Amino acid sequence: QVQLVESGGGLVQAGGSLRLSCAASGRTFSMLAMGWFRQAPGKEREFVAAISWNGGSTYYADSVKGRFTISRDNAKKTVYLQMNSLKPEDTAAYYCAASRATSRYGRDYDYWGQGTQVTVSS
Repeated sequence: QVQLVESGGGLVQAGGSLRLSCAASGRTFSMLAMGWFRQAPGKEREFVAAISWNGGSTYYADSVKGRFTISRDNAKKTVYLQMNSLKPEDTAAYYCAASRATSRYGRDYDYWGQGTQVTVSS
């Protein structure tokens, strides 16, 4: 069993930065791929970024490529999402998730956090 807790969300002006963290419990964290997803009001959940179990592979949605960076620290059982050059359209609840395989699809993830809100003002 893996429990995930996100933090780091907040209100930021367009062009600003935030770093989200996702702390995991459970002994299998280092064996799991991790992903970040987001969901804006009235919209479907969408993939943001994913990272393989050892950090060797990363994947990004086209909308965030070059602005967001996913990373992980297996010793701390934490995955991060550094978000730079934020835009109002990045406003959403952000969720981290854990999977046995690196994937862009939410259906492949077994464990989810409760989410953290990111609001970008124009």
